[in-house]
Amino acid sequence: MALRVFCPRVMSPSALLLLLPLLLLAGVPLAAAATRPALWPLPVSVQQTPNLLYLSPVSFEITHGLDSSAGPDCFLLQDAFRRYHQYVFGYSENPDVSRMSSSVGTEIQKLVVVITSDSECNAYPNITSDESYKLVVQASVAVLEARKVWGALRGLETFSQLVYRDSYGAYVINETEVTDFPRFPFRGILIDTSRHYLPLKTILMTLDAMAFNKFNVLHWHIVDDNSFPYQSMAFPELSGKGAFSHAHVYTHTDIRHVLDYARLRGIRVIPEFDSPGHTNAWGKGQENLLTACYAGSQKTGFFGPVNPILNTTYDFLSTFFKEVSQVFPDNYIHLGGDEVDFSCWKSNPDVTKFMEEQGFGQSYEKLESYYIQKLVDIVSSTNKGNLVWQEVFDNKVKLNPQTTIVEVWKGSYYEKELSDVTAAGFATVLLSPWYLDYISYGQDWRRYYYVEPLQFSGTSTQKELVLGGTAALWGEYVDATNLMPRLWPRASAVGERLWSSKQVRDENDAYNRLTEHRCRMVRRGIPAEPLYVGYCEL
Repeated sequence: MALRVFCPRVMSPSALLLLLPLLLLAGVPLAAAATRPALWPLPVSVQQTPNLLYLSPVSFEITHGLDSSAGPDCFLLQDAFRRYHQYVFGYSENPDVSRMSSSVGTEIQKLVVVITSDSECNAYPNITSDESYKLVVQASVAVLEARKVWGALRGLETFSQLVYRDSYGAYVINETEVTDFPRFPFRGILIDTSRHYLPLKTILMTLDAMAFNKFNVLHWHIVDDNSFPYQSMAFPELSGKGAFSHAHVYTHTDIRHVLDYARLRGIRVIPEFDSPGHTNAWGKGQENLLTACYAGSQKTGFFGPVNPILNTTYDFLSTFFKEVSQVFPDNYIHLGGDEVDFSCWKSNPDVTKFMEEQGFGQSYEKLESYYIQKLVDIVSSTNKGNLVWQEVFDNKVKLNPQTTIVEVWKGSYYEKELSDVTAAGFATVLLSPWYLDYISYGQDWRRYYYVEPLQFSGTSTQKELVLGGTAALWGEYVDATNLMPRLWPRASAVGERLWSSKQVRDENDAYNRLTEHRCRMVRRGIPAEPLYVGYCEL
């Protein structure tokens, strides 16, 4: 940043540096400091003083504490230290600023990170990962303390948001103490790579933005009716014939890149392979997987959901999900189970005969339950839990509350569904009110911000089963050209609702903080759309 705010044209920056100490000693008032930084999402507790400390891009460092259980061999933290140093100082273009910042007041020289328990440096995050931290910023040194590396990552984000620039362009931070932890352990973003293929770069940018907003789950709706971009080693024709083209696939190398990138940011990746519906693209590469549709006694040439009556179906699913469970390290796989059209099953004489033999009568929900129960057993045999859409619960599939999470997505009356699901003892994730693909003119982030996930009829035990929520951006009208501005900062509103205290609801304060947070994301390379009229200073 140029020093034009206070520097006459005839005065060089070096001359000003010599003059500043004299001005300070003489009591000459200098320009007021910039507005204090906007924290997003708002931490549980923030205590600040007016005392300013200065940071030099040249000398400031982020380092491990001597008594930390994580040291220089913890690549996850080493990589985070590098990133956050760049986030704090990355938009400095004037080398004189770094020299001036250490000559106008007390300098803070380092941020010391201390992990107090088993660090989990080489692990993947999971539903029980501890993301709590405490940050103390004072003269000479700041200390970030966390039990696990996941809390340290969240604390580094907060520290980076606390640093701002005063009227002279120097980097400053107020003396501050932050105590923080998330309200909900599951804070997700859903992306859809079936309706439109998303390049790897776009997915990685999404993970960056998620970390800036303290999200911790990428719900990857990777395949659907429209295309099958997942490249299976066991069944290569699934993508060979089901993807849009050979250029629109995710290889195991691509997926490993996403998984590693996400882990370094404390983000889980949960893949969704939705069935028995939403599987048209599956059938292109796997013969006899889908149900043949009939008109009277004649085949129509069209196909419906997965054929649930064939043993070959379950042989395929067993091999396929064994591979998926090895590729994706998370403890959960999303099995879908939504929007199954029964008309094709009803038209198929073999299926109707099977229904009679099983005593299902005319209840095709029972046939779907038959399929889902077998699928759940297959996935359980790989030592994975599962997520399912709410229809699976509504259709009374026999599920294990210890291993199944029900995702609530339908309609505006989700409160009753939350009540029913949790009354049955199931953990749940809320998605219904956070469909970001529904756009409207104006500041629709406010609608997402006002949602209260626990506003339903139920006991305290039931409400403890609400793990959190997911902001969904389905891909019918979204590809790499508009994904990021549609997601951000609208998803940020969901991020604060899932991280911050229930009492954090001041709309005007949120607008001011979110406006600055949006500019911060833009500075970091995220093309987040504006909330309203205005501009970003840098």
